[in-house]
Formats: sequence, C-alpha cells, structure tokens
Amino acid sequence: MGSTEEPNKPNESSSSLSEPLVSKPPLYPSVIEEPERAHSNPDESDPTQYLQISYNYGPRPFKDVPFLVLFALCVLCTFGFGIFSIFNRNPNYTNLSSYTYDFNSTSCVKDSVFLSSTDGFSITHLSYYYSFSSSSSSSLWKAIIWSLVITLILSGPICFLLLLLLKHYTKQIVYISLPFFIVFPIFFNIYWFVACTVSSSCSDAFPLAYRILVLVFVFLVIGVIVWIFVVNWHRIELTVMIIGVASNALSKNLGLFVALPLLTVGLVVYYAPIVVFLVFARLNGKIVPKASSEGYTCVWKQDSWVPAYYTLAILTMLWSLTSMIEAQVYVISGTIAQWYFSKEDSAPKRGIRSSMRNAFGSSSGTVCISGLLICVVRIVRAAVDSARQEDTPGMVTLVLRCCVNALMSAVDFLNKFTVNFAAITGEAYCTSAKMTYELLKRNLLSAVFVETVSSRLLAGIAFVLSAIYAIVVCAILKGASKLGVDSYFVAVLAWALLIVVLGFFVHVLDNVIDTVYVCYAVDRDRGEVYKPEVHEVYVHLPISRNHRSTAVPRTPGV
Repeated sequence: MGSTEEPNKPNESSSSLSEPLVSKPPLYPSVIEEPERAHSNPDESDPTQYLQISYNYGPRPFKDVPFLVLFALCVLCTFGFGIFSIFNRNPNYTNLSSYTYDFNSTSCVKDSVFLSSTDGFSITHLSYYYSFSSSSSSSLWKAIIWSLVITLILSGPICFLLLLLLKHYTKQIVYISLPFFIVFPIFFNIYWFVACTVSSSCSDAFPLAYRILVLVFVFLVIGVIVWIFVVNWHRIELTVMIIGVASNALSKNLGLFVALPLLTVGLVVYYAPIVVFLVFARLNGKIVPKASSEGYTCVWKQDSWVPAYYTLAILTMLWSLTSMIEAQVYVISGTIAQWYFSKEDSAPKRGIRSSMRNAFGSSSGTVCISGLLICVVRIVRAAVDSARQEDTPGMVTLVLRCCVNALMSAVDFLNKFTVNFAAITGEAYCTSAKMTYELLKRNLLSAVFVETVSSRLLAGIAFVLSAIYAIVVCAILKGASKLGVDSYFVAVLAWALLIVVLGFFVHVLDNVIDTVYVCYAVDRDRGEVYKPEVHEVYVHLPISRNHRSTAVPRTPGV
C-alpha cells in the first residue's frame, strides 16, 4: 500500500505536465477521516479527500444482503417446487394416446390393447428410422465430432499464443489484422455471389436482382467499416498501447483462465437439475375429456401452478446467468487490482482465491443486484425488439422505444465500472456506482470511446483468426474426406466453436482493460504511481477541459 501523506501541491508550471485523470469528486462524510470537513465547504477542492480508496485487503462486511436473500429465495423455490414436481408427476402423460373417452363414466379410460399394438409399432418404426439415419450420415457426424473435439483442444493454445503475441507484438498483430477486417468480408461477399450464380438451385431460389441488392448492401457495410477506421485512425495507436498493457496484466494472472472456465462449468452443473425439474414439471397434470366437433377427445391438462413454475425457473436461470457473468467480472477485477496495487510485478499469492471468496461471500449481494439489473435490461430490450418487429404504428410508441433504449443504455453505462469498483473496495452497489461516477465524471466519454475501439479491434482479431482456422479446416476436409458440400457445414461449426472461445478471451481482456482504467483513476486520485508502465500509456487519454489541478503523482512509499 502506498503512503497516505498529503502530497505537495504543484506550481503552475508543473501542473500542465501532470494533469489528473479525474477531478476531485464531492466529499463523502462516511469515508472521510474528518466528518466535519464535509459540512464546512462541500464545493472546495481538497487533494486528500480520496486518499483512502485502494484495494481493500481486510475483512469485508456483507453488502446488499436483501438482494442476496431474494436470489436465495428464488433458487430455493425453484428447487423446492422442482423436487415436488418429480414426486407429483403423472406417469400417464406418455400414454395419452392410449386413453379414450368412456360415455358410461364420462371420463377418459385406458385402452390396453391399443397401447400395446401402437407402442410396438412406434418403437419398431423409430428404431428402423434411427438405424437408417445413422447409417446414412455416420461419416458426417464423425467429421463433426472430431472437428469440434480438435478445435476445443486447440482453442486453449490458440488463446495463450494470442495473449503472448498481444503482449509482445501488439502493434504488429493489430496492423496485420486490420486489412483482413476488409479483405475477408469482401472475399466472402464475392464468393457467395459467384457460388449462388453458378448453382442452379440457388439461382432459381434467389433471383439475380436480389443477389445484386444483397451484394451492394454488404459492400456498403464494408464501406462504413472503412470509414470508421479512417475517422478513428488517430486513436488506433493509443488503443494498441492500451491492449498491450492489458495483455501484460492478464499474462501476470494466467490463473484466471482456470478459475473462470471452472465457474462456467459450475453454472452448467447448477443448471442441470433445473432443466430436469422443467422436464418433470410438464408431467404434472391429468388426462381430461374435451368436447370437439367430432365428439369427445382425451387431452392433457397441466396443473395450474406449472406455468408459474416455468416462469419462476426461467427467470431464476436468467438471473443466475447474469449474476455469474458479473461474478466473473468481479473475480477478474479483484485479481487484477491486487496485482496493480502490489509493489511486485508478479501476481499476489492467493489473489484469485480471495477474489472468489469476496465475490461469493461478502459481495455476493452486490453481484446479485448487478446481475438483476443486467437481466432486467436484457428482458426489456428483448420486449422492445419484439414490439419493433410487430411494426406497431404511432408516435407515442416510437418515443417510448427511444426512452426505454436510452434508459437501458444508461443502466448499462452505470453498471459498467460499478462492479470493478466494488471488487476493489468492497463497497455496496449504490455506493460503488456513486463513487465511481464521481471518480470518472471528468473523462467518462474518453474512457468509453477508447474501450469501445479496443473491444472492436479485439473482436476483429478474433474473427480473423477464427476465419483463417475455418478455411484451413475446410481445406483439410476437402482433401482428406469425401464430404463434399457438407465440409462447409463442418467448417462453419468449427469456426463457431473457436469464435465462442476467442470471444470469451476477448471478454476477459475487455474487463482487464476496464479494471486497469479504474485502478489508474484511483492511482491518480491518490497522487501515486503503482504501475509506471500503465501511467505512461493512460496519461495520453483525452480528458475534459474543465478539470482542476491537483497533486503531482508520486511513487508509493516515497
């Protein structure tokens, strides 16, 4: 930890050389060592007011407990009613076709003769169809399985190699990949147009006029991408340095690539019984007669609580998914922050373990409320997109859509750095959001813009690598197998799997960029320099003109 002594104020000539990243936010009486100072003059700038912000290594009290209790209640209800659905299931659901309406008892009764003959026919027919399908497509399935297994095995070394290249040769990798952002879309656009024109079935189903229209539209999209690169070209160099710094930080904490996949596996294991409960829930009901134009038929009627349980289980699964994503962000932020605020260049011992303990312990309520907000944003956006597809007319509807989209974007923006800050300090969600906003209010736009450019570049690099891999897979399948057109389908599956893995890598690196940015802001706010190589890069970030001069940064312990 660095010294908390009040730094010397710079003179007028030196202030221009060390401008702060953020201005001093309003005073918080709860975290200031002298509470009465907050009542004297809240608008007065004080360079010592945020010296207490740093990574909290000590015991952390539980925060946002009500949301943790609410989440636990949803999970308990989901599992409780799910277990009830297993023991309360009606085994006659699978034999619905064997029930007929009995006019004497005015109810549905079981016909044993019909059951045995029908089941025998169905089983024989399905067995024959399955054996025929298996024999006709065994080579295709074998190629798919082997391609996906090999891709999954190679994805780990590919991610590790990409991380090393981004750490040592960031500029070369970015500038080599940039032309492919344009070349690959142009190649695929021309390729599909020529292939569809040559193929008689495709040309008959897709007339020439529509093909030309799609071809021109894709070229227009490519032109927009080129224009974006040209406009933001002066940002590329800075973005390259930011990606290099983040890659270096991630390379010091490679244990994250073990902990984060394990969390994902844990989520899948957690999902497994819920999926089983959903399957058994539909077996809760009874067979009842239903009047129709042809007489009475026997239909399945679910119990009244089953739809409500489906809603509860699906919402719990969505909330669990978003909470796990936020928990991963918390673990990444806590681990990188410990590395940043340590005087050694190597990762602290048990850094990942302590971050996971905080994420699923004292800050679990904070993770739950962040996941809940993200879940609500996704559901509302899905509802808005669904309403947009229905083409509902009216100016009021259009205004409501714009307002909802603006509100959802604001929530996403507010939540962006809140979890990073909470992982560093252990504060509650609302407190973290407020303090983060005050900490970054002088340059929020700059941070988001640079981070957006870095995200796009990383996503483009992942797309280029996965596309090259898919082309190699397709060439190997063309030369070593007789799949024919199916080789394209197998290559697409391999491409999809690799881009998912690389997308996860990009997601981790994006969160490292955000965490390093927040740590840098805290560093500058304290007037210290824990990682000089980070300051050398992030000091070039554009900041707003209405900032105020504060302390000159100093090295910890000086």
